[in-house]
Amino acid sequence: MNTAQHARPTAAERIGRTLGLLEKQLPLTRRVLRAGDRIYGAGEALDCLHVIHLGCVKTVNLAADGREQVVGLHFKGDWLGFDGIAGGRQRCDAIAMDVTEVWSIRYAALLEACATDRSVVAMLHDAMSREISRDRESMLSLCTLPADARVADFLRGWAETLAERGLRSDQITIHMTRAEIGNYLGMKLETVSRALSRLAREKLISFNATGRRDLQIHDVAALGEFIQRCLGVEAGASAATVH
Repeated sequence: MNTAQHARPTAAERIGRTLGLLEKQLPLTRRVLRAGDRIYGAGEALDCLHVIHLGCVKTVNLAADGREQVVGLHFKGDWLGFDGIAGGRQRCDAIAMDVTEVWSIRYAALLEACATDRSVVAMLHDAMSREISRDRESMLSLCTLPADARVADFLRGWAETLAERGLRSDQITIHMTRAEIGNYLGMKLETVSRALSRLAREKLISFNATGRRDLQIHDVAALGEFIQRCLGVEAGASAATVH
């Protein structure tokens, strides 16, 4: 057995194969959007699923009190629209956060391709499984991490996502305001600002002169160590309270 032939593909290889398969097997509509452009809106009929070819996208729900809630961040190779399949309508707004290219595939055409091509079925199942896993990890972060660790985990995840796609991850632009980060992480803006300041004081990140959304991550692994330290402190505080 040739081990190299059976090695798991990297994220970049997997994304490349997915995009190549879609381009070869299915009719596509390509759209280039600017920051703030809407790909689709909540309540629209689910005619298409979408794959990000370039850029980044946020998905937003409207809360009962009218506030927008950022519920997902999506990058190259990610699919958009899975949550609308069951009801036949989009469940949220999908909005470009930067210059973004999206490939749209008619859902009916995708089902037809699944009926005749097992590779398309496998690709779709893989994409759905990854989305479920991401949602679970995001929920665990929100439920189990203290505030500073939550922000560190957010930055680590963004950097690792870029690195997996072969992009620079030590110097990144966060295409979100601090208020939006807080909205996504379930935190107040002031708490996000304090967490970022602490990470900067500990020299885990630094801000570029060009703007507060441009920052350097000096060591992604060190962010992971910081998260573990925060969890250790929290566990120690909880134990002291019990005793």
